[in-house]
Amino acid sequence: LLQAGLVPLVPEQGSVGASGDLAPLSHIALALMGEGEMLGPDRRPAPAGPALAARGLTPFRFAPKEGISFINGTQAQTALLTLLVLDAESLWRTAVGAAAMSLEALRGTPTPLDPRIHAARPHPGQVRTADLMRRLLEASEIRESHRENDPRVQDAYSLRCTPQVLGAVADAIRFARGVAEVELNASTDNPLVFESGEVLSGGNFHGQPVAQALDFLAVALTTLQAIAERRVERLVNPDLSQGLPAFLTRDPGLSSGFMMVQITAASLVAESRALAMPASIGSIPTDANQEDFVPMGMAAALKARRILINARRVIAAELLCAAQGLEFLLPLRPGRGVEALYRRIRSEADGVGPLAEDRAPAPDLARLEGLIAAGALDPSPGLSC
Repeated sequence: LLQAGLVPLVPEQGSVGASGDLAPLSHIALALMGEGEMLGPDRRPAPAGPALAARGLTPFRFAPKEGISFINGTQAQTALLTLLVLDAESLWRTAVGAAAMSLEALRGTPTPLDPRIHAARPHPGQVRTADLMRRLLEASEIRESHRENDPRVQDAYSLRCTPQVLGAVADAIRFARGVAEVELNASTDNPLVFESGEVLSGGNFHGQPVAQALDFLAVALTTLQAIAERRVERLVNPDLSQGLPAFLTRDPGLSSGFMMVQITAASLVAESRALAMPASIGSIPTDANQEDFVPMGMAAALKARRILINARRVIAAELLCAAQGLEFLLPLRPGRGVEALYRRIRSEADGVGPLAEDRAPAPDLARLEGLIAAGALDPSPGLSC
């Protein structure tokens, strides 16, 4: 089907995540049988039978046991978990890059990134976050400019505790990856037929491990965007921005600058917090109370996906504001890694330019969101959480 450019049309809703993702997987089975609908190369729904025939494909006929094996598993929620994990890993690295850029724009201190601090509390994600930030901030002229005579003793938590917060996010993503790896290589059918010939009825079709991982991922990605929004506020607020002009505009008062960018980020975080309520604890009995405890894995997946999209948009807002903050510190240059990220944002081909006078921020945010989704603003591709 994929080689022929056909994708079965699968509704998002209808699965409770136990006894398999029955409804969504049945729609795939229908398409294989020549029933149901397909999405063709034009992405429009079309009847499956004619779509198969037009590409010389014969409808599949399920043999005994094959039909229930096809639908009696966690493949739908697991597929979404796997895609979310991959996107979340890249987003985490991009969020660390955005945090490092904000630290530079706000002339914060890198002292809290000292490896000795994190060796004393060696959560893996915390250690990796601090290490990546240190590398991004190497050879910073901005840091040297305020090393002496800085009246601040400590930065705010949204700057100082970035390794601890984004490190916890990384640990949650790594946990979700582990669940996905087990599930992708597992048998979630029922009953199971073993080589001995025994047929055993069990409950491997129950999606609780996947649903919980999706809920953990949703909470972690809500945390990631929430701390980013706090740094956006510090960048645009003249009472907190260490000398940057109000709303990062050269003409505050007459110009709005990035005021609406922070408001937008706040609205996205609020939405994500409402969505982050775990679905995996929301069982409603089904199937005449035979399926009396179900995990709602697809609901967890759909909420987590929406939260991921919101998180990308908030990180886009932080990158937009942090890059603008660096404009006001020129000719001082940030750390090498931050400067590379800044130059990618300012790319004439598909990046965004500095704000000279008011313009609609939506196109800039959408462009940065697209770059984040494509991994183009990932400062360390391949670095594991």
